Amino acid sequence: MTASSNGFWRNNNNDNRLSLNDITIVDNSLLKRAVGAMALGNAMEWFDFGVYSYIAVTLGKVFFPSSSPSAQLIATFGTFAAAFLVRPIGGMVFGPLGDRIGRQRVLAMTMIMMAVGTFAIGLIPSYSSIGVMAPVLLLVARLVQGFSTGGEYGGAATFIAEFSTDRRRGFMGSFLEFGTLVGYIFGAGTVAVLTATLSQDALLSWGWRVPFMIAGPLGLVGLYIRLKLEETPAFKKEAEAREAEEKSRPKQTLGELLAQQWKPLLLCVGLVLIFNVTDYMALSYLPSYLSATLHFNETHGLFLVLLVMVLMMPMTLFAGRLSDTIGRRPVMLFGCVGLFVLAVPALLLIRMGTVLPVFAGLLILGALLSTFTGVMPSALPALFPTKIRYGALAIGFNVSVSLFGGTTPLVAAWLVEHTGNLMMPAYYLMGASLIGIVSVVALRETAKKPLLGSAPCVATRAEAHAVLRGQREAEELEEAYAATAAVRA
Repeated sequence: MTASSNGFWRNNNNDNRLSLNDITIVDNSLLKRAVGAMALGNAMEWFDFGVYSYIAVTLGKVFFPSSSPSAQLIATFGTFAAAFLVRPIGGMVFGPLGDRIGRQRVLAMTMIMMAVGTFAIGLIPSYSSIGVMAPVLLLVARLVQGFSTGGEYGGAATFIAEFSTDRRRGFMGSFLEFGTLVGYIFGAGTVAVLTATLSQDALLSWGWRVPFMIAGPLGLVGLYIRLKLEETPAFKKEAEAREAEEKSRPKQTLGELLAQQWKPLLLCVGLVLIFNVTDYMALSYLPSYLSATLHFNETHGLFLVLLVMVLMMPMTLFAGRLSDTIGRRPVMLFGCVGLFVLAVPALLLIRMGTVLPVFAGLLILGALLSTFTGVMPSALPALFPTKIRYGALAIGFNVSVSLFGGTTPLVAAWLVEHTGNLMMPAYYLMGASLIGIVSVVALRETAKKPLLGSAPCVATRAEAHAVLRGQREAEELEEAYAATAAVRA
């Protein structure tokens, strides 16, 4: 079994007819283990990566002494954005490696690197101790984190997508972002507790280190979980087909393969743009915007964001399940249009600066973000064929995140600082939503369909027989149409 030139599955007899052996019957226990391990591993990964943004105001004081809180925030988010510059490099390294040696091994590597990079931040002396070397070392640690993250999302999304059945891929994929939210909540909760219980002096001297030091033991747990996983069925079949094909055909380079996939890559960039601009605006920038720009109580702001993320968890799973029922495109389109219409009202509520309106504004953005977090993990892997899925997704995803997503806090802070217009974050979201609308409209619907380059994946043998019956009925119907056309001719 292999993939045709357009990425669709065909069997080795060069026809499109399926047999029972071609259909993958997914072991439910293995599927649950795979989804659980990816979600838990992703939670640990994004706890490490996300905690930086929640303690950004404090980090600005520790590493970037300045009389201006806004200048400190911009410098801190500049280091935050720098990590995203190396993410495409990480994607270019880990993605093709995952297509060559397997998803599971590479995901174990990314877990190790993220834990090391985050733990190292907790060990860096402050600016008052070693001067300019402090922000330099912070930058190096962030670059290690960014390089690691370059291989994380594409691999985790690919792993779950390839283990899932065609009918439930949206719901299963949504657990990946469920895990991301768990990591963010753990990170935000840790920072919120520290800021609420420690004095400002204690937080600046040692308290800020605590969430970063947690990364070490978390990384070991995540590594153990990922090393216990099996490789995905789709990768195993593709590896067997590739081995046979390489003996009879010249090997194509990754560049040649990606050149054939430029349209899906552009769609990937557009979809990831709206997903990550909304994500980093709502969950990374706005907590700092509340405290540094609106002078809203920092602890209250963190707890409100924490509550919104808790509410997003069931909404994310609901969006994933809904996409299995009505399709990926309608759910994501609702989020894009909703964001264009409601970004300004949401920010106006946040600017009121009291608890209930701030919470309402954040909740609006969180609910719209859930339409992306619930659907993207199943929609993005479906853009590419199995043989280059990890590599193409990792590259497209991280190029978009680096250019548009990770720079969102920095650009938003700069725009507010230099224009004096506190509505700039809303206008930024509206611009991103227009790109999202175009991308979703151009997207091919993939709900309930096999992944490109793969045969159908089902939950039971009965479902496999149903697929074969459907194939026979379609063939008979096609033959009947052809016969009728011939008689009329």
